[in-house]
Amino acid sequence: MAYVKSKSPTSIKRLSLSAILAAFAILIPLMMPVKVVIGPASYTLASHVPLFIAMFISPLVGILVALGSSLGFFLAGFPPVIVFRALTHLGFISIGALVLKRFPRLLESNGLWWFAIGINLLHGLGEYLVVMLLTTTGEVASSYWLTMLALVGLGTVLHGLVDFALAYYLRKVLASRKINII
Repeated sequence: MAYVKSKSPTSIKRLSLSAILAAFAILIPLMMPVKVVIGPASYTLASHVPLFIAMFISPLVGILVALGSSLGFFLAGFPPVIVFRALTHLGFISIGALVLKRFPRLLESNGLWWFAIGINLLHGLGEYLVVMLLTTTGEVASSYWLTMLALVGLGTVLHGLVDFALAYYLRKVLASRKINII
């Protein structure tokens, strides 16, 4: 009989957390009653919370949950441009998770909110670029560029910061109850 090495408790914990967070990331766009859709811009309450929690855990968990989130927006019947916006989460979540892996104390430092602003600026830029690539052909009025920059770019940054704060608060609550997710 072949010897099978058992998985470490840490890898089982990360796999379990990935599955739970991916499930939430899929369900939120499907079930959340608060959804605001304005053209290619959309704001779904707490849709980034599982992503940010996953980013706090590891790059791989972040990637898996970002893919789950994109699937959730697809299954919820959002327009393709919004599904592709969700797919851009792979970029900023991966970068954020890699930064946190390299500098784990950042989550406990005064630089945390600068990190949150920086990562959400990348988030807003990624979604803005996807919207512009998918919705423009030929010449476009400058008013459209500015409107999309405000609705998608700035709106995404603000929405992302609110969800980052919720995820960070949830992480703190879990830690205070001796539930360590990292």
